[in-house]
Amino acid sequence: MTAISVDEAITSRMAVRAFTQQAVPRQTLEELLQVASRAPSGTNTQPWKVYVVQGASRNALVDKVCAVHDAIRDNPALAAEYQEQYDYYPAQWFSPYIDRRRENGWGLYGLLGIGKADRDKMHLQMQRNFRFFDAPVGLFFTVHRNMGRGALLDYGTFLQNIMLAARGRGLHTCPQQAWNLFNKISLAHIGAGADEMQVCGMALGYADASAVVNSFHTPRVPVAEFTHWLE
Repeated sequence: MTAISVDEAITSRMAVRAFTQQAVPRQTLEELLQVASRAPSGTNTQPWKVYVVQGASRNALVDKVCAVHDAIRDNPALAAEYQEQYDYYPAQWFSPYIDRRRENGWGLYGLLGIGKADRDKMHLQMQRNFRFFDAPVGLFFTVHRNMGRGALLDYGTFLQNIMLAARGRGLHTCPQQAWNLFNKISLAHIGAGADEMQVCGMALGYADASAVVNSFHTPRVPVAEFTHWLE
C-alpha cells in the first residue's frame, strides 16, 4: 500500500456507487476503526457505536430491505410504517440548498441515462443503496437516544475519519442516509438496543473503476462563497 497525503485522502474521497466483490480483511477494518476513533468529541464522550455486516448477515439484510422497498413501490401507503428517527433534511427546502440537491440528483441520473419519467429506473437506482452498491462491507452507526445534538456533530468527525482512513488503505466508501428510512428493519437486524438511534449506514470496499457511475464527481462552491473575513 502506498501512503497518500492527508489532502489527497480528502480530495479523492467520494461517494462510490459501484464496488467490486473483493473482500476486506477484518484486520483492515479494525485498524481503520481504531484510527477513526481518535476523532474529537465533547468532553471525550465518544458517542459512536458501530455494527459491521458482511457475508450472510449482509445479504439477509439486503433481501429484507429490498423486499420492503419493492412493496412500497407497489403500495405507497406502506411508507407510513417506515420513518426516520431524526430530521436529516429540512422540512421545507430553500435556496441555495435545493438548487445544489437538484444539481446533484439530475447530474447523477443524467449520467446514468435516467429521465424524470423513468420511475422504474429511479426505483432500481435508489435500491442500489440497499444493496450497499455491491460493497462487501456494510457499516451501521448508532448513538444513544438521550445524547444531545452535539453528539451528531461529534459523529460527523468520526465518520469523516473512517472515510479518510479507508482512502489511506486504498478503499472507498459511500455514507448512506438512505438506510435511515428503514431503521426499523436494520436496527432489529443488527441487534441494536432500544436506547439506540441509527445515525446512518455506510458502504465500504474497493471501487469498481470500470463503472460509469463512479465517474460522477460532485462540485464544490468556492471558498469565497462560504467564507467571511473579518479584520
